[in-house]
Amino acid sequence: MSEAVFDVLVIGGGPAGYVAAIRAAQLGLSTACAEVSAYADPKGDVRLGGTCLNVGCIPSKALLQSSEYFDMASHAFVMHGITADGLRVDVKTMLRRKDNIVTQLTQGIKSLFRKYKVTLLPGLGRFVAREDGGWHMLVGDQDVRARHVVIATGSSPRGLPGVEIDNVTICDNTGALAFDTVPKRLGVIGAGVIGLELGSVWKRLGAQVTLLEVVPEFLPSCDQAVAKEAWKTFTQKQGLDIRLGLRIDGVSRDGDAVTVAFEDDEAKKSMTFDRLVVSVGRIPNTGGLGASSVGLELDAQGRVVVDDRCHTNLQDVWAVGDVVRGPMLAHKGMEEGVMVAECIAGQAGHVNYHTIPFVIYTHPEIAWVGKTEAQLKEAGLSYRTGQIPFLANGRALGQGDTTGFVKVLAAADSDAILGVHVIGTNASELIGEAVLAMEFGASAEDLARTCHAHPTLSEALHEAALAVDKRSLHF
Repeated sequence: MSEAVFDVLVIGGGPAGYVAAIRAAQLGLSTACAEVSAYADPKGDVRLGGTCLNVGCIPSKALLQSSEYFDMASHAFVMHGITADGLRVDVKTMLRRKDNIVTQLTQGIKSLFRKYKVTLLPGLGRFVAREDGGWHMLVGDQDVRARHVVIATGSSPRGLPGVEIDNVTICDNTGALAFDTVPKRLGVIGAGVIGLELGSVWKRLGAQVTLLEVVPEFLPSCDQAVAKEAWKTFTQKQGLDIRLGLRIDGVSRDGDAVTVAFEDDEAKKSMTFDRLVVSVGRIPNTGGLGASSVGLELDAQGRVVVDDRCHTNLQDVWAVGDVVRGPMLAHKGMEEGVMVAECIAGQAGHVNYHTIPFVIYTHPEIAWVGKTEAQLKEAGLSYRTGQIPFLANGRALGQGDTTGFVKVLAAADSDAILGVHVIGTNASELIGEAVLAMEFGASAEDLARTCHAHPTLSEALHEAALAVDKRSLHF
């Protein structure tokens, strides 16, 4: 097989990797992307999109939407004067719709590669040596020379010691997105973002869902006012059984059932489930890269060590996305991919890590950007707060969903927006305005002086900004 030569070789075709490859190609750099995984492609072809598009963000949101429609038809439509008899769940149709969305998007990335002349190389990229001002790499069995290498190999689900994932009875996120029937009793180890989202899907469809969490606090990374509201909604209104501060002692199988032994403050206990989802975090993928042979520096968590522009300790080697420090978020990885491509092309690439939004796609949705109130207190910063419930918002009332609120935190002296926290319908969309405001240094007063259409959910953000100065008009 003949040797291939490129300006840029991106290892990994997930969100960080494919975006880095496309942007590099847009900037006139000859670019290749190495991807090894076929995921569940029916033809066994390599699939782009990584965990996010194939077994993560996209398929989970598709199922969340389907299950939310079913839940609304079962419980919420009656307040609108709409009744529906004989509702049933066709799980196979839901899964087929989810799979079609995944196929459409992953094939779409291949089309973009063709459009921008990015070469797709099937196989895992591995370092061989630095030679002649570039890097000698192997992709599968093919020799590749690249002036720059971008590592974008993503992450994998963290396992539990001694617990075998078969993605039938004991599952990670991949298996939990492909249940062929609704389990009667579903256990989820981990009450973080993934655990809550997957648990919500199957709870809406009729499963009894129990989440077992080691950490004693619920959603500790959220603003505590949001976490408190979410706890009340998920446990009291939706019936999720969430148990905190546990020690997991073991997992055992008995036929088609699985039992989890754990210990809380009171005693040792156990619960038996029809299916179990293990959702205890993710670990970076750095195996098989030949990292040690070329001296690539990794930290204690196995992440590639990078500077503020995502450059590694090796000349002309970069790393982006889940494989480096920071939150494991697709959009964070995409921004890093753009930054690195622009840096390679001699431009001033940049990522503002202070304005990366976080979203939990439960119902209600949870979204935030910037600092929490606890973080501001810990840093000794003086701030003012404006908080408005959706109960005071005309659009939320019209939609029949007034759960939650918008909270704005602003500096006491400069009025700069330090953080915005939303729990409620469409929080994932509302947070974008807050990100834009913070990215360009807007103050709470700037947001308060911005005209918002009426009636909209975004008016709650406007009112919260007004409330920072204690002059909200509708609450």
